[in-house]
Amino acid sequence: MIRITFTEEQLQQLHHWRFHHPHPRVQLKMEALLLKSQCLPHKQICHLLRISENTLRAYLRDFLAGGVEKLKELNFFRPESELAEHRQTLEAYFQDHPPATMREAAAKIEELTGIRRGLSQVRHFLKSIGLRRLKVGFIPAKADVEEQERFKKDKLEPRLDEAQAGRRVLFFVDAAHFVLAPFLGYLWCFVRRSVRAPAGRQRFNVLAALNAVTHELVTVTNDTYINAQSVCELLRKIAALGLGVPVTLVLDNARYQKCKLVQQLADELGIELLFLPSYSPNLNLIERLWKFVKKQVLNAKYYENFATFKTAIAGCIAAAPTKYKQELDSLLTLRFQTFEKAQLLAA
Repeated sequence: MIRITFTEEQLQQLHHWRFHHPHPRVQLKMEALLLKSQCLPHKQICHLLRISENTLRAYLRDFLAGGVEKLKELNFFRPESELAEHRQTLEAYFQDHPPATMREAAAKIEELTGIRRGLSQVRHFLKSIGLRRLKVGFIPAKADVEEQERFKKDKLEPRLDEAQAGRRVLFFVDAAHFVLAPFLGYLWCFVRRSVRAPAGRQRFNVLAALNAVTHELVTVTNDTYINAQSVCELLRKIAALGLGVPVTLVLDNARYQKCKLVQQLADELGIELLFLPSYSPNLNLIERLWKFVKKQVLNAKYYENFATFKTAIAGCIAAAPTKYKQELDSLLTLRFQTFEKAQLLAA
């Protein structure tokens, strides 16, 4: 039996760290010594704390050797993987050549280091160096990453700042072409489900301007084609709002939006047209709205005729600033995805 005499100060320290030390193992040690101070038999302490007598004796010896401070020490055995000495080499390789599967990663690790490891060990190692399994994104092949960044910094962000301060109204403009055809999304179901495909290929076209701050929409719709006349109609609708501050429209480079007719009318109405760099849908806020509408209205749904199809889409768009406000406020934030060359996979 190990006999210990406790001072009042030691008892106070044990009691304090029993509740306030951040590590549960240290808390357990303090509890063991507190029970020892109450003259409980070792077997009873071990039963209460569910530890072995050898473990209890080790705690008591530590306390005799260095007091409460010694009990705070944590000396876990942490074996280091052989792969640790190859960490920098593997990090550099996987930075440029991300593996698609654990088998591919394991094979490459063996090739580079001569060390063979199982799939679970490889997974653990990849996580330890910061790799995560992420879905590959896409950027149009012809997109100029540097030009996008310059446009965002020099043109888009200053106007967004003015819009948020109430000194400008900024709209993001784009057309969506909704085709009466199956839109096959994902469902949680017991067996694979099918949706009926309506006959014909009728289209419901929506040209819209999305207010970057309020998320209000100005729309022009038809079931034929979106052309320069459609854009002019949208410009007139925006001018009729009487906003009283400078107005900017952010658009892509579609021919019917960049033609002379549209630019002349915009000049007459005092509306600035700000054209995005080519192949830059990631910088057009309204693209997120179109994805939301398709998911909300078209995902795995069948519409018997074109009239109900149009009504469903128009209803969702009309309800966007009210019924779907909460979802869209989190979706339509003014943070835009940009790309770095380091993020692009090698050709």
